[in-house]
Amino acid sequence: MRYYPTFLDLRDARCLIVGIGAVGRRKLNSLLAASPAEVLVLDTFSYDDVADAELKTLLDHPGVTYADRPFEPSDVAGRALVFACTGSRELNAAIAQACTAHGVPCNVIDAPEEGSFIVPAHFEAGDLLVALSTGGASPALAKRLRRELQAFLGSRFSALTTLMRRLRPLVLALGHETGHNTNLFRSIVDSELIDALQAQDRKQAESVLQALLPHELHQHIGALLHDIA
Repeated sequence: MRYYPTFLDLRDARCLIVGIGAVGRRKLNSLLAASPAEVLVLDTFSYDDVADAELKTLLDHPGVTYADRPFEPSDVAGRALVFACTGSRELNAAIAQACTAHGVPCNVIDAPEEGSFIVPAHFEAGDLLVALSTGGASPALAKRLRRELQAFLGSRFSALTTLMRRLRPLVLALGHETGHNTNLFRSIVDSELIDALQAQDRKQAESVLQALLPHELHQHIGALLHDIA
């Protein structure tokens, strides 16, 4: 396994995108969905010359800082992620080298092997985020697998994912040992609850939770099922 799979919390992070062509726009769109503190975007055209309404909207995002100037190696300092998205092979290589020198993760669009991470094909279904990769072998295949997996899963697990997000802190607050909690969580996800939620059968969902949850949590069942059953 060449790449280590992980999900990053970028809410307090400062990121950098160099080059805001078609690929750079896609990277910026997906990056902004993670709500980073700031994304510095560098390119060499003047903001006043932007006629593309979609691009102007992106650059006007409150989390985006646009600068129309050439890239400098010091631009990567303090950045959580850097995306080298220019049309220049030499410039993208220089960005990757600067990131290596500063220990900053870099994604290089035209030479993934020069960077330190790749962006997996992914989709969201409520609180569920599914990401997959072919290890850089074939982004086209990864996208096809994403489409097929998204069609297969649909929204089946969305409500259960939301419920488990609400339930987890309540269970942990009881102070039971890890093995006990693990068994409880597994019993819930392996139960008929998912079918009850998908069918919007609140009575059945309540029945399953009453049978599986500790008595101390029964008072929370209504809140756990709010808006999902």
